[in-house]
Formats: sequence, C-alpha cells, structure tokens
Amino acid sequence: MILRFVPNHYYKELFKKLQSLNQGSKSVEDYHKKMKIAMIWYNIVEYREATMARFFNRLNQDIEFQHYMELEDMVHIAMKMESQLKRKGSTR
Repeated sequence: MILRFVPNHYYKELFKKLQSLNQGSKSVEDYHKKMKIAMIWYNIVEYREATMARFFNRLNQDIEFQHYMELEDMVHIAMKMESQLKRKGSTR
C-alpha cells in the first residue's frame, strides 16, 4: 500500500528535514523530543553513536561531554548546562 500511495521522493524529503533539524530557539528538552519524534515518524534506524552525534552537533551551545553512555545522559547534561546558562544570564 505504501508503495502505491507514497511518492518515492517523500522519504528523501523527510530525511532532509531530519538532517537539518537543530536546537534553534527550542529548549534542549523540546529539541530532543522533536528529534526523537522525527526519527520515529521517518522510520530512521541508526547506530546509537550516530544519533548521539546528530544530537550533539545540532545543539546551540558548546557543551563538553566527557563520559556518556547513552543519548539520555547527553540530554540530561545538556539540560543542566542550559539551566545554568539561563541562571547566569538572568543574574546579569
């Protein structure tokens, strides 16, 4: 059914959207959710290291991740750093 009703270029366009997805003005948490939803929606299956690299490279701020094992660890650290940066910005 998919082959009959979904054009061939559809999946290429979806993959391009995922490739261009970045944090932008979204919070780290919102960006992570949007990325996960897009990967599910676009049916993207990749190595976890590739997913972590995609997430890390599209963050707004440079966050140093020293020891992480999973994407959720990276998201947690990024959210902590984001809240610290917001606190520093609000005290100025």
